[in-house]
Amino acid sequence: QVHLVESGGGLVQPGGSLRLSCTGSRSIASIYAMSWYRQGPGKQRELVATLLSTGRLNYVDSVKGRFTISRDNAKNTVYLQMNSLKPEDTAVYYCNAAGLKDYDLGFPFGSWGQGTQVTVSS
Repeated sequence: QVHLVESGGGLVQPGGSLRLSCTGSRSIASIYAMSWYRQGPGKQRELVATLLSTGRLNYVDSVKGRFTISRDNAKNTVYLQMNSLKPEDTAVYYCNAAGLKDYDLGFPFGSWGQGTQVTVSS
C-alpha cells in the first residue's frame, strides 16, 4: 500500500492546459502500474491513462494525442499533462497505484488518492 496525494486541478477554459501531480508516500519505482482515472458527474469511474513499470503507456481513446502521463521516480511522483481540454474532460481525477493483479482487476483495487477536481468551462 502507498498513500497518494493528487494536486493541480482547477478551473480552465476549453482549449487550455493543466498538469496534475500525484505524489506517493514511498518509492513508486517498483509499482507495476501508475494510473489516472476520472469520474464525471453521474458517470462511472473511467481509466484515463496508465504508465507501466515496463515503460508501456496506455490511454483511453478520448484523450489520445491530448494527455500525457509520465513519472519522476526520484520525486515519487506521477504527472498527467492535459492539453486541449474539453468540457467533457470535467471530472474528479484520481491517481491509482496497482500491482499486476490489482491492475487487471481495475477499480476499486490498488491504492487511491483523494482526487482533484478539474472543471473545463468558459
